[in-house]
Amino acid sequence: MNQSSRQEQTQTQQNLQQISQQQLLVVKLVEMPLVQFEEKVKDELNENGALEENLPDDDYTTDNNFSTDAPENETFEQQNEREERQDELKNALEYMGRDDQMESPAQTRWTEDYIEPVFGNTESFYDLLKQQIGEHDLNERQQIIMETLIASLDEIGRLRPSIKEIHDDLDIYRYIDATDEEIEEMIRLLQTFDPPGIGARNLQECMLLQINRKADSPVKQQMLTVVTHHYDELKKNHWSRIQRAMHLNDEEKATLLKEIRKLNPKPGAALGEAIGKSQQQITPDFIVDTSDDGQVTFSINQGRIPDLHIAPSFIEIIDLYKNKDQLNRREKDDLTYTRDRVDRAKNFIEAIRQRRITLYKTMKAIIDIQLKFFQEGDDADLRPMKLKDIADRTELDISTVSRVCNQKYAQTRWGTYSLKYFFSASYVTNEGDEFSTREIKSALKRIVDEEDKEHPLSDEALSQKMKEAGYPISRRTVNKYREQLKIPKASLRKS
Repeated sequence: MNQSSRQEQTQTQQNLQQISQQQLLVVKLVEMPLVQFEEKVKDELNENGALEENLPDDDYTTDNNFSTDAPENETFEQQNEREERQDELKNALEYMGRDDQMESPAQTRWTEDYIEPVFGNTESFYDLLKQQIGEHDLNERQQIIMETLIASLDEIGRLRPSIKEIHDDLDIYRYIDATDEEIEEMIRLLQTFDPPGIGARNLQECMLLQINRKADSPVKQQMLTVVTHHYDELKKNHWSRIQRAMHLNDEEKATLLKEIRKLNPKPGAALGEAIGKSQQQITPDFIVDTSDDGQVTFSINQGRIPDLHIAPSFIEIIDLYKNKDQLNRREKDDLTYTRDRVDRAKNFIEAIRQRRITLYKTMKAIIDIQLKFFQEGDDADLRPMKLKDIADRTELDISTVSRVCNQKYAQTRWGTYSLKYFFSASYVTNEGDEFSTREIKSALKRIVDEEDKEHPLSDEALSQKMKEAGYPISRRTVNKYREQLKIPKASLRKS
């Protein structure tokens, strides 16, 4: 039987979603908290000569009507430079435009004498780590293990004791016979706390924890490769060997080295000290103001982020070569390089604008949903809220909302909170009523605090009291939330 083969060419359609370099840049900037964002802007200014800061206010008028009168005794060169700066500022403003739908946040003009305020300076870093426990739904046993882990961190945030030593501490001092799996599970959870790198057992793990928090990019993958497969060379600073092994050019090597050096080997360097006296300072990304009449407004903390524009000298080069009929090879290379730098600068300026819009939309949606909390400051007023709720209101992707809320803080009239704090799960009763679990826990704690200490309420009695207060939850649910709140059972609460 004869067999034959033949080739056929078919055409199919597929929907493939690809992220552009510009979108990737916006994603990276959105995820950065203010302090890291400031460093990114500073680095970009140093690396890209086509990007420049605008001059202080006294070099131009705020209504963008620039004066053409030259100051007395101004030389021709000074006058020319001043006019170039003024023209370029106009170009930058025209490029960036104005977002008419977004309120202009009140900004503080930074001066050399201005010291950025530090919030939460009465709390130790241990306290801030313990506060983050409340963002997770842990039972009493898990909370005790987590507290033991936090107490076991050394002065730089490393977890030095072995699993066996932690097990022995729990057994001897907390009367808990925890399994290795339970301890490992809580260690993995601790390593998701802020700042990145907390809870690492060694320097290599500390670096990997920080790298894994970064947005996906080729540089991130290179960093993971270096720390995972070339750690010995990294410790000895043998970058020439790393460069050869990874087939990097000089520019890639320089970029990778710079990013590696940004990692913090001591994320908990100030553990045990007041936060205001340490290097681990919380700088709020949002300032929320609540007036006495209940009106809530907010602004984005711009920090030390300057206004940016395109350098006039780069635009002049482009204009010069555009007007020439023919270019030699060197001039073509110059033009290509200049255009690349200018495009990169424009993209960076636009990414900053998109970051601000995205942060604004997200915080506005959070305030809209949790308005009563921002008005009264009562945890019981926090409504059930998920990332999807914010995504639906803002028409942003859920992953984008998650990045905005990561490592971001809001200063309010009632204190400074992580954005994650405003999210909570919901409890739905048999009748279909929905409550925030934090609201239910707050009500339960209030009832226990007000009970007769000589005759404390049983879980069944607490369930009845909760129903009378408008929270129809079962005895089993009362028991669960009571344990999570670390409230002893009735027999142990009796005074």
